Amino acid sequence: MEFTFSFIELFIWSIYLVSPLLLFLAVIIVLLGLVVSKIEQWNKFDALYWALITATTVGYGDIRPIKKASRVLSILIAIIGMMLSGIIIAVTLNSTGVAFEKHVDPIQIERIKDKLK
Repeated sequence: MEFTFSFIELFIWSIYLVSPLLLFLAVIIVLLGLVVSKIEQWNKFDALYWALITATTVGYGDIRPIKKASRVLSILIAIIGMMLSGIIIAVTLNSTGVAFEKHVDPIQIERIKDKLK
């Protein structure tokens, strides 16, 4: 249980430290979604829904841009969304690694590394 609490503490602190970057990327996604809504003449809710689905690279396809400028912006939204997801994944992996090293005996780590080879 100590491992879990260490992981959660490290994860929360790490997310806190990178939150300005995460917030910046999220704001860019929302703003680009609103730009696409103007170009495509969508309502704001549909535009934000589409931007978040695009940013997470789910892409249901129920709403899709028709104009070239909107399609270019959709590529940019997808790339920024991958960066956002990548940062969260990196923080998760780093927190797990640090918690693992903190709570596992170094001899056990070497045994695990040998088994993985």
